[in-house]
Amino acid sequence: MDDVFAPARILLPGPGVDLEKWACLACDQFTSQPDYWQAADAFVGGAPSTLRIILPEVFLGKNDTQRIRSIHAAMADYRAHVLTQAVEGYVYVERTTASGVRPGLLGAVDLDAYSYAPGAPCAVRPSEATVPARIPPRLAVRRGAVLESPHVLLLADDRTNRLLGHFRAAKHRLTPLYDTPLMLGGGRAAAWAVTDGADIAFVRDTLAALGGQDAFDQRYPAAAGRPPFTLAVGDGNHSLATAKAAWEELKAGLPPALAAAHPARRCLAEVVSLACPAIAMEGIHRIVKGAVFAEFFRGFRVFLAARGAFPAVPGQAGALGCTLLAPEGDRLPLAWTGGPWPLAVGAVEAYLAEWLPAHPGHSVDYIHGAEDLAALCAAGGTGILLDAPARDALLTDVALGGVLPKKSFSMGAAREKRYYLECRALTEE
Repeated sequence: MDDVFAPARILLPGPGVDLEKWACLACDQFTSQPDYWQAADAFVGGAPSTLRIILPEVFLGKNDTQRIRSIHAAMADYRAHVLTQAVEGYVYVERTTASGVRPGLLGAVDLDAYSYAPGAPCAVRPSEATVPARIPPRLAVRRGAVLESPHVLLLADDRTNRLLGHFRAAKHRLTPLYDTPLMLGGGRAAAWAVTDGADIAFVRDTLAALGGQDAFDQRYPAAAGRPPFTLAVGDGNHSLATAKAAWEELKAGLPPALAAAHPARRCLAEVVSLACPAIAMEGIHRIVKGAVFAEFFRGFRVFLAARGAFPAVPGQAGALGCTLLAPEGDRLPLAWTGGPWPLAVGAVEAYLAEWLPAHPGHSVDYIHGAEDLAALCAAGGTGILLDAPARDALLTDVALGGVLPKKSFSMGAAREKRYYLECRALTEE
């Protein structure tokens, strides 16, 4: 039980289940667009679907108790009657989107090897700040759940593509599991079972080498000598943090011997390579609902100046910046140099942390895609367009013991996120 990323008993629907209806998008997408989730509900109808075992975050706070009861009941039903196939090992996945083919390996990450505390010297680390206040509503779903289905993507800094390249080349000898379109423009997903002992040992040995001190020091010379890490959280940061919080609650009441082997000690997740060209790094935009554009813009400029930032020309070398969107469609670039933030998103988050308490009744949401942001702005509010941080610097920040501000980047557009498809039991059979 010491593997950071171990094989697992991974459950899949039996023959006859429509996988296009079964698999649904990560619950933290389209949080200001309930029409997406209404379309998903209409598409699924009465068919078995992972849509019935998740709580889309657009609905958080709206009859949660009843929704969670229904989720737990559906989990019990699916575990008994729908999830009749099992893989004892890993699952190699290829996801096809507009950005290309993204290979991944599904397995079980050890929650005892993970912490969302900034700077914790653990093998699995967050890449963005975790907001503890976002955990309790998700924890209410995790408590009492008999199943989990993952949308967590873990980043491996595997620059030679040794891990996933091995399985992409080995598909001809692996057992196919599925090849299905994904609902509502999600592209396709295909998967193969990884059950051979030599392949499982290869995963263990490759990840152990990636997480070793020598490899760490070579990859991150600025952090040489610091405790190494093996994987960083790319997507699903708060879902993994919720799994960790639930496990810590449960572990507190277990004898050590039972805790070591308990299924809830691990969380199903997919490892991908940060070097994969099909991972399109994008900024996550903000909409400040109800904010008057001109007032918000003036306040942001005053905020920047008070913290040592100076106006700059957009695109100027060394300048940070974002673009503000008005409800009428106007776009106003804002750029600056100086100030205490290494990234523009840090300045935006700092300003929002000051602005929102001073403006009761206003709120912020996090939006994937510039077109979706513009459409939401037209309904009222001020939008903030942000670029993604540099891919090459992302894990260096993690290696140095830091985290990026919350919601700093997205690994692709909303429909390119992981779809729930595979499951794992959280309680003993």
